[in-house]
Amino acid sequence: MEGRIYGYARVSSKDQNLDRQLDALAEFGVAADMVFADKASGKDFERPEYRRLMDVMEPGDVMVVKSIDRLGRNYDEIIEEWRSITKRKGCAIVVLDMPLLDTRECRGSVTGVFISDLVLQLLSYVAQVERDNIRQRQAEGIASAKARGVRFGRPPIKRPKSYGKTKRAFLTGEITRKEAAARLKVSITTFDKWMAEDDFAAHRKGTDGLADA
Repeated sequence: MEGRIYGYARVSSKDQNLDRQLDALAEFGVAADMVFADKASGKDFERPEYRRLMDVMEPGDVMVVKSIDRLGRNYDEIIEEWRSITKRKGCAIVVLDMPLLDTRECRGSVTGVFISDLVLQLLSYVAQVERDNIRQRQAEGIASAKARGVRFGRPPIKRPKSYGKTKRAFLTGEITRKEAAARLKVSITTFDKWMAEDDFAAHRKGTDGLADA
């Protein structure tokens, strides 16, 4: 008895549509009521419709997807899931955009599973190299920008003219830390940061740190 053919489709957000994937699955011959579709991130496989599909698939069944990235975006996890489906569950996978990724039994003298494993390993390697290259380019870009004097992160908040007076009022106990921050219209964390910077500067200059900033 031939296994059942299921389709799986996924988009990352609710405002994206699945039409292209659904059309491709229908053209392949997947019945509409055999398609499982998620509108969820591909960061992992904990998606409701995908989990439902895994629950119903039995040995000999086939899962069809339009492209490999519909399964997920992490090739290491895709390979692990791929092996779980093909080897542990005994099901087949067909990726429409990449005919070599078709684990249905023997095409020619070499099994589809063997060919697919090789292609997946190659894809994983290419993806890892690209991730490494992106990280290297980012690091080089940041180093180059810093060398040119580019500063990263939020620009520092400028201290208002009333900072010195407010600081003295706080240090003499006239107002609380919270009241000082409220007067300066900043968070308590920012006020504390300014105070710490003053203490550090005062220490370096050998002063008592009570002078206006």
